[in-house]
Amino acid sequence: MSRHRRADARRNQTALLEAAAAVFVTPGVEAPLRDIAAKAGVGTATIYRHFPTRADPIVAVYRHQVETLSEAGPTLLAASTSPYAALREWIRLFVDFVITKQGLAAVLQSADPCFDPLHQYFLDNLEPVCAHLLDAAVGSGEISPGQDAYELMRGVGSICAGSGHPRYDARRLVEVLVAGLSRAH
Repeated sequence: MSRHRRADARRNQTALLEAAAAVFVTPGVEAPLRDIAAKAGVGTATIYRHFPTRADPIVAVYRHQVETLSEAGPTLLAASTSPYAALREWIRLFVDFVITKQGLAAVLQSADPCFDPLHQYFLDNLEPVCAHLLDAAVGSGEISPGQDAYELMRGVGSICAGSGHPRYDARRLVEVLVAGLSRAH
């Protein structure tokens, strides 16, 4: 019986994380918790059981998405036709992550200390993945040596900062940036 409950709790937690991530895209991280519960198909009491404070789902979604993006790097490298193709696809996923986190920027810069470690968590988990993908692409001769993961991620983040404007296509501009890394051009 307890094993069944733990499995249900894990499913609920996953459903809540996915629902919160989806809800946060449009109205931002200030979305009502009842919207997250409805999207996950659970009651609001379930949200409070998993996330006792308002900041908890924000932190959990952020960490979950960083972990997912971190795990995607090696998977893409193993499955792609080339290291450069893996890097391009990972950068696309990174762009999606950055664009959907635009509303999170204000929260991360708030006075709430629970958000303080998130930026370092982001860097500690994603910078090595990006560096590994860059190194693999350099090793295959597809890009020139000397590329810096932090610089690339920061550049992509800066490009994504204007993504709310209807005449600004951050994804297209990041594709141009990543194409510029290729020795084929």
